[in-house]
Amino acid sequence: EALRERARQIKAHALAHLPYYLEQLEAEVRATGGHVHWARDGAEACGIILDIARRHGVRTVVKSKSMTTEEIELNHVLEHDGIQVTETDLGEFILQLIGEKPGHILGPAIHKTKEQVAEVFSQHLGIPRYDQPEQLTMAARTALRHRFLQAGMGISGVNFGVAETGTIVVVENEGNARLTTSLPKVHVAVMGMEKVIPTMADLITLMRVLARSATGQTMPVYASLINGPRRAGEADGPDEFHLVILDNGRTRILADPEMRESLQCIRCGACLNVCPVYQRTAGHPYGSVYSGPIGAVITPLYLGIDRAAQLPFASSLCGACGEVCPVKIDIPRLLVTLRARAVAAGHAPAAERWSFRLWQWAMERSGGYALGGRLMRRALRLFERDGKVSSLPFPFSQWTQSRDFPAPPAKSFRERWREVR
Repeated sequence: EALRERARQIKAHALAHLPYYLEQLEAEVRATGGHVHWARDGAEACGIILDIARRHGVRTVVKSKSMTTEEIELNHVLEHDGIQVTETDLGEFILQLIGEKPGHILGPAIHKTKEQVAEVFSQHLGIPRYDQPEQLTMAARTALRHRFLQAGMGISGVNFGVAETGTIVVVENEGNARLTTSLPKVHVAVMGMEKVIPTMADLITLMRVLARSATGQTMPVYASLINGPRRAGEADGPDEFHLVILDNGRTRILADPEMRESLQCIRCGACLNVCPVYQRTAGHPYGSVYSGPIGAVITPLYLGIDRAAQLPFASSLCGACGEVCPVKIDIPRLLVTLRARAVAAGHAPAAERWSFRLWQWAMERSGGYALGGRLMRRALRLFERDGKVSSLPFPFSQWTQSRDFPAPPAKSFRERWREVR
């Protein structure tokens, strides 16, 4: 608990002094020979990266897993310009072959079985239909290896940017990000501006909570600490290093005192793993690269409440997400606040608004409450079969698709209470 509190303090402090630490990070990256670019939105970020690729005549790109590049839809921009882009994270590689979006922040293809993966590899890689995970992994490794060697540019995300040293930190468990950032001659790292942290000591704390909350590990298998391009005498590393710092709505969130806390997220995925709604629906129904409880918060903030007004309602408000968050983001509070904003903006359906007004009228009047109870009991008895209600007509039909209602009692609690008094 003390570690979580320390992690929360680090992120909160960095956000409170974000301009200072971003400028420090920029200065240190430039001092190590890197280039820093600032992007107001996704289109500008994609334009910067495309311009770098064109200047170097890049026709093949390898990418490590990056939610930020998914956010700005970088692949579409590069491919539209005729550049071949290969996702090298195993899950992302599987989904790229079949044109699907990630279903989880950490495990993009978590919704696929090994049989489905075997079918995908057989169809797209021209290999036998293997049935063992080890064989499938080796097939992916073989397919990806030559693409690493041919790539003119490697693109990665950034887990943390350490301001005091200009260090870009990329965390992974497969080793593909290390190849992506070291083999091609040009490395471009895309970082949301909220990823900056003050010191290397802070990095140690955040790495500990990230690994434990994400995968249950003490530390990740690979943690690459990148300080600019390759120096004279070094065997590995790119000839050029570019850091693209992305806003894309983050400064707007930073200026919102009620929502600023959401920028503390370190993308561990813990809230997704405990969310009953996510467990039921998986990630794609959220309609965003960011799914689960934190996705239901940050997607409306990034896109605007008008474009994602229903997402804050995709929660039971059980509170599990807030309990497991390693940086103590009060996700339930943020969801409730966004719900209120959605309703205030007129996004609640008319039927829902009138239903709650009727409910409010009944709850404010004892007689109205009693009358409503009697009417509901009589209505439910029309659908009672064998002591339960298994099917209701629209608009209540969705409630009985996966559950039965108990049959209504002959007498209400109020009636029984009057009898025993």
